[in-house]
Amino acid sequence: MSVLITALLCGAVVGVALGALGGGGGVLAVPALVYLLGSSPAEAGTTSLVIVTATSATALARHAGTGTVSWRTGALFAAAGVLPAVAAAGLAHRIPQAVLTAAFAVLAALAAAAMLRGTRTARRAPVDGDGQPGGGDGQRGGGRLRTLAAGAGLGAVTGLLGVGGGFLAVPALVSVLRLPMRKAVGTSLVVVLINSVVALTTRLSVTGISLDPAVFGPFVGAAVLGAWDGKRLAAKLSGAALQRAFAVVLLAVAAAMMIGVLV
Repeated sequence: MSVLITALLCGAVVGVALGALGGGGGVLAVPALVYLLGSSPAEAGTTSLVIVTATSATALARHAGTGTVSWRTGALFAAAGVLPAVAAAGLAHRIPQAVLTAAFAVLAALAAAAMLRGTRTARRAPVDGDGQPGGGDGQRGGGRLRTLAAGAGLGAVTGLLGVGGGFLAVPALVSVLRLPMRKAVGTSLVVVLINSVVALTTRLSVTGISLDPAVFGPFVGAAVLGAWDGKRLAAKLSGAALQRAFAVVLLAVAAAMMIGVLV
């Protein structure tokens, strides 16, 4: 399969995932770039951040105005992660690639477990105004402290691993801040966009890694189109179904990346 076709197919999958699930773009883009398109993990991280920035902006435009974005929670969450993202992005090129890949796989598996656990507890949770389990905007009952702590941790992961962080932001927004799944999906896009811009700017200023236009152009184009359609797909699924789909994708990626480290 040619590089062009592979980049187009991978970009479409990444875009749909980010548009429908509010995350998973970077966690899918990085292994695709490494194992299917031949990029090094460091280069894949930088390229992934560009892809996720463009795709998350598109997906957020689709979610804005639908009532599925908690702008205050998303802005606070992202702001807490800015400094950790800058610090971690500056250190990423000094860490062995196998360590970065293994860390990526472990975090993806933990996030998947949190999402699966959330689908079980959601059945016992109160129902909010949009018919989804959960309630509030994540700010009540000490929510601000939880938001700041989770945001700082996510920022560090974004800078270190070169992902937008949606694959961890969505579980955190659902499990820690108790947002309903649909609102967590929209809100995570705010976090992903801000974190990606900060981490990308830092990486480019520190490493100066160039992007391969043969891979980057088709990948981004397909991802943006996929993100536009991903919102329509999400509207057809329940919150619990979205959580389960998110978890399955993360587990598959975690397993594939860990196998790559061990083999």
